[in-house]
Amino acid sequence: MDYQAALDYILRFADYERMPRSAIVFDLRRVEALLERLGNPQEAAKSIHIAGTKGKGSTVAMIASILTQAGYRTGLYTSPHLLDFTERIQIDGRPIAKEAFARLVATIKPEVEAVNALKTIGELTTFEILTALAFAFFKEQEVDYQVLETGLGGRLDATNVVKPEVCAITSISFDHTDVLGDTLAQIAAEKAGIIKPGSTAVCAPQSPEAMAVILRTCQERGVRLVRVGSDITWRQKAFSPEGQTFQLKGLIGEYEFNLPLLGEHQLENAATAVAVAEILVERGAKISPESMARGIAQVRWPGRLQILKRKPWFLVDGAHNADSTRRLVKALKQYFTYARALLIFGASSDKDIAGMVAELAPFPDTIIVTRSRHPRAVAPDRLVSEFSRRGIVPEVAENVASAVELASARAKPADLICATGSLFVVAEVMEYMLKRK
Repeated sequence: MDYQAALDYILRFADYERMPRSAIVFDLRRVEALLERLGNPQEAAKSIHIAGTKGKGSTVAMIASILTQAGYRTGLYTSPHLLDFTERIQIDGRPIAKEAFARLVATIKPEVEAVNALKTIGELTTFEILTALAFAFFKEQEVDYQVLETGLGGRLDATNVVKPEVCAITSISFDHTDVLGDTLAQIAAEKAGIIKPGSTAVCAPQSPEAMAVILRTCQERGVRLVRVGSDITWRQKAFSPEGQTFQLKGLIGEYEFNLPLLGEHQLENAATAVAVAEILVERGAKISPESMARGIAQVRWPGRLQILKRKPWFLVDGAHNADSTRRLVKALKQYFTYARALLIFGASSDKDIAGMVAELAPFPDTIIVTRSRHPRAVAPDRLVSEFSRRGIVPEVAENVASAVELASARAKPADLICATGSLFVVAEVMEYMLKRK
């Protein structure tokens, strides 16, 4: 089996990233049955488990970077990818080799077929198979720590089969309401499903409604809760388009960090990551302040307020709900100086499009709506309708490449272009820009 055949095999199953989630029954028994047949590889390494609506990807990237800089062999499991499927499974910042991916798919395929043949708990999904493959790879490569980002929610997510040293919940807001619930309390209850007895929980700043659920869950399960924003505090010192410097007072030390990621929300994510690292130190890990500083300084997490070009500024950001869009607009105004702002916007059909448009509408001078190749991408005419309700008539580009060309033709050297609304739009912008180099 070569890489493409392996990828085709995994993608032939139900994939909630590409199909309506209402069509999938979430049930941990399927992935547990598969992992049992594989010898429970998820138990081989110490786990750090992260859930949340926003910031969980950046946070796991920082945690993994810190652990790698401390000398630990560190697995990282995230989703979705930007440019290549192998990005989802990494060790010490390096994606799994395509040959290794294909070999492991061939290895686990008979076990997948055996579980599916039971016909009592439904057929395994793409994400469940990929999660098992990640655990198998991390066990094979003898990682010390595995840092895991939940795919959707937490309680019934396929990653929720580990007993973590530390679990963390990043900022919670409205997203995936069709599956997770339509109140912040319901969404928080799903995210808090990763909190388990024997671990320590870290929680980013939350709305009172969400925090009450997380606090109650920790009390019920006898889990210590560390609150970012009160137990962990920080202060921004300086910033530029190249990054930002901040001071942080943690549980066991005070630090100064240089962070290459932009946006005040990334300081919150960094504080969450440092809190996780400090708890690991309390549990016996050898992570020095210097390792933390190097880990934060060297973190890479593409597609989030990432600069692709200058003169004009050309940025991409994967904001895909109203709250993250609001933070994006604030960051663009804070970190960049420009004459005019041009926006490329595309979204997935299951997102709060009206909420995102409400945040974006007052910001740009020119808006270009488009759609990615992703099957859940919303048609441009729906985006036109949303902006028109606010008295704005956007330009339309039928695909992302055309949107980039149109924005580039409109922009002058002193302007700023930002493509946002979906990581799938961001990925296609990055693909197009790479081809033009």
